[in-house]
Amino acid sequence: MSRIGLKNIDLPEKVSVKTDSNGLVTVEGPKGKLEWTMPEGISLEEAEGTVTVKRANEHRRQKALHGTSRSLISNMIEGVTNGFVKQLEIQGVGFRAAVKGKDLDLSLGKSHPILHPIPEGIQVTVDQNTNIKVEGIDKQVVGQFAAEVRRYYPPEPFKGKGVRYVGERVRRKAGKSVQ
Repeated sequence: MSRIGLKNIDLPEKVSVKTDSNGLVTVEGPKGKLEWTMPEGISLEEAEGTVTVKRANEHRRQKALHGTSRSLISNMIEGVTNGFVKQLEIQGVGFRAAVKGKDLDLSLGKSHPILHPIPEGIQVTVDQNTNIKVEGIDKQVVGQFAAEVRRYYPPEPFKGKGVRYVGERVRRKAGKSVQ
């Protein structure tokens, strides 16, 4: 039984949720508009400021999609009201980042600078050349962009250099010791 799928989603003011006959869900709010197509057998009911996600039957796949669909719609509503933020920090001597047009320019100790394109709907800001802030209304796009930037140079365990999420703890290892 999907416990998450049974929860109602509260609709904030200024947010509207619309569905059509093909299962396309459109969520509009103060920050923008998001669309997503629901899987077959999942439906949406709106009543008095709440949205409820229903499933057609009790098959295993329907139960799994029920909770997933509810979470995705909840994230869409959260995104158009508040948005999502991921913060990254760069540690290492000479490591830096800068926004150049529609690209994020990263100097991470390699022989060449890395230019990573910034997707539509994402705002990237860099503070003090080492703090990267990724903002947007789509949780998946924000998280994917942050993960791709982190993947260029993940934090290494010996000196702690690399790109990490703010607050991420890196377990340090002892270096070589002389016998």
